[in-house]
Amino acid sequence: MTGRVEAPGLAGLAGIRHAFFTRGGGVSPGIYASLNAGVGSNDDPQNVAANRARMAASLGVAPEQFLTCYQIHSPDVVVADAPWSAQARPRADAVVTRRPGLAIGVSTADCGPVLFADPQARIVGAAHAGWRGALAGVTDATIAAMERLGAARERIVAAIGPMIRQPNYEVGPDLMDRFIAADPANRQFFVASAREGHFMFDLAGYVAARLAAAGIGAVEDLGACTYADPAQFYSYRRMTHRGEADYGRHVNAIVLS
Repeated sequence: MTGRVEAPGLAGLAGIRHAFFTRGGGVSPGIYASLNAGVGSNDDPQNVAANRARMAASLGVAPEQFLTCYQIHSPDVVVADAPWSAQARPRADAVVTRRPGLAIGVSTADCGPVLFADPQARIVGAAHAGWRGALAGVTDATIAAMERLGAARERIVAAIGPMIRQPNYEVGPDLMDRFIAADPANRQFFVASAREGHFMFDLAGYVAARLAAAGIGAVEDLGACTYADPAQFYSYRRMTHRGEADYGRHVNAIVLS
């Protein structure tokens, strides 16, 4: 069975399906075991395609209607009106749609996935919020793009999925300085590390604060840590610490039924 976790706030919305897919229930072997969706990984492309087809089926769509972007750690958002091929993936870090039957998703392996829905306007979105995209405003841009399609931010429900959490996210002073330069209040998302001159960064807390400041209707955080749970999740940082050659990627997706 395809591994997935759901956000109760989104799961309770009529006519909307979503999943933060885990690494369970796929066909990939070895370090990619088993539901690797990473088209940019060195896994066998046939395995990746089979895994993505399983995810699509889990959401009730055909494989060609299971869409992700070529992610570039930006605040850029695209509107999905029709399927695109793997070769024609747009370069962006968020997708929004009002078309039923198109599952839109983002790929992660420590960065923060955020899924959005306005159930009344029937508009959904998905954003990839690594630290660069989060600081640049990818979640704000996603909300704005949904509004341009007819959503109202006070009705939007957002869920933050599995990602690396503060106890496992050590960063250098340069990254902290960037966030504080943008807003001195961002100092609250950093605590001192055991390693001198380094800090532990609460990316999830920062993303949640950006969502709350945007004035959307509800924000939910699943609280799961990709680094801390190797049985369920892939992690880029865990891969580097273990000296492994590569890592799998998750997809986090939402669809209007």
